[in-house]
Amino acid sequence: MQMSVNFLKFEKRHWWQSCYAWAVWIEAPLGFGLLLSCRISQAFQLYYIFVKRCLPPIRSYIFLPLILLPWIAGAALMHIKKPLNDRCHMGTQWIVPVVSLHAIYVAILVGFTGAIQHIEFRFDELRDLWQGILISASSIGVWVAAYILNEIHDDISWLQVVSRFALLVTASILVLSFFSISSSQPLLSQISLRKREPLAFETMGQALGIPNSGLLLPREPAPVIDPNEPLDKLLMNKRFRQSFMSFADSCLAGESVHFYEEVHELGKIPVDDPVRRIYMARHIIDKYITAGATMEVNISHRSRQAILTTSNLAQPNLFNDALNELIQLMKMNLANDYWSSTYFMKFKEEASMRSHELQQMTSWNSPTPRLSSVRGVDDPFHQEQEP
Repeated sequence: MQMSVNFLKFEKRHWWQSCYAWAVWIEAPLGFGLLLSCRISQAFQLYYIFVKRCLPPIRSYIFLPLILLPWIAGAALMHIKKPLNDRCHMGTQWIVPVVSLHAIYVAILVGFTGAIQHIEFRFDELRDLWQGILISASSIGVWVAAYILNEIHDDISWLQVVSRFALLVTASILVLSFFSISSSQPLLSQISLRKREPLAFETMGQALGIPNSGLLLPREPAPVIDPNEPLDKLLMNKRFRQSFMSFADSCLAGESVHFYEEVHELGKIPVDDPVRRIYMARHIIDKYITAGATMEVNISHRSRQAILTTSNLAQPNLFNDALNELIQLMKMNLANDYWSSTYFMKFKEEASMRSHELQQMTSWNSPTPRLSSVRGVDDPFHQEQEP
C-alpha cells in the first residue's frame, strides 16, 4: 500500500525482486501448478485402484513430474520472451493461453473426480478432492477478476491496491488451505503441510470395521496346542498367533507373522464388499509386498510380481501363493525354536490358568439342586415360589 502511493520506492537490483521470479515461477510450476498436479496424481491413483481395481501403471514420483512439465515449459517460455511490463502485467495474447492452462488442469481434476464419485469410500478422499476443485476454481476466478481490474483501471491507485490485495489473499489463505487438505489414511496425498493427528485405530482392520480385529476375547476357551499339528492350522488360533508373533519379533523375523495376521483379517471381509477388500489389499501391498516396504516379506519374485500386476485387487486368493511360501519359511526357521522357547512356556501357563478360571466360573454359574427343590411349605419364610 505504501508503494502504491509512492511513499516507498526501491529499485530492482536482485533477481528475486523480478516479476518473473514471483509471477511466473512461484505462481505456476512451484505454486498453483504443483498443487493441482498433486491433486490430479491423487485422483489418478484412486481411479485405478478403486475403479480399475489394479495398481496404477505409473508411480507417483514419475507421474507428478510428467504432469508438471507443461507448467515448467510455459514458465521457461515466458522467461525467454519477457512479456511482462514494469507492473508485472502481460498482454492479451498471453493471458488466454495462461488462463486456459489453469482451466484445463481443473477440468482434468473434475473428470477424474467424477469418474470415482460413485465409489463409497471409507475415508474422506472424495470430499477432499471436491474441496480442492472448489478452491482452485475460486482461485482462478479471483485471479482473472483482479487481472481485468488491473488492466482496465491502471491509473486508479486504490483499485490497484484492492485487486493486488485480493491476489495476495488468493495466493496465501486459499492456496494454503488447499495445500493443507490431505486425503485420509491409507491413501495420503503427495504433499501436505498439516500435522496429522494420531490415528484412533491401531490397525487397518479396526479402521475398516472388521469384526474382532486385533481383539482377544477374555472368555475365549483355552486352546489345546499340539506341536505335531500343521503350523497353518495352529496359527488360526488368535492367542497362539499372538504368542508366536511375539517370539518372531524377538528374533527380528516377525514380518511373516504380521503378514499372516493382516491376510487373515482380509479374509473376514465379505467378497461382495470390494471397496473394503481393496483398502485392505492396498495396505498389505504397501506394507509388505512393495520393494523397500517397512516390513517387506521374503517371497519369490514370481509371487511378488503376480500381486503387483494383478487385474483385481479384490480377488479372494490374491495373497495365497505368498502366504504358502511364508508358512514354509516359518516352519523351517521359527517353529522348532518356538516350542523350546520361554514364549511357548508362558503361553501354556496362561492357557492353564485361563482354563482353570473358566472351570470355576462354570461351577459357580451351575444351578444348585437343594435350593431349586424348595417348596412353598418347606420355605422357612413361608413365601410362595413362582412356578
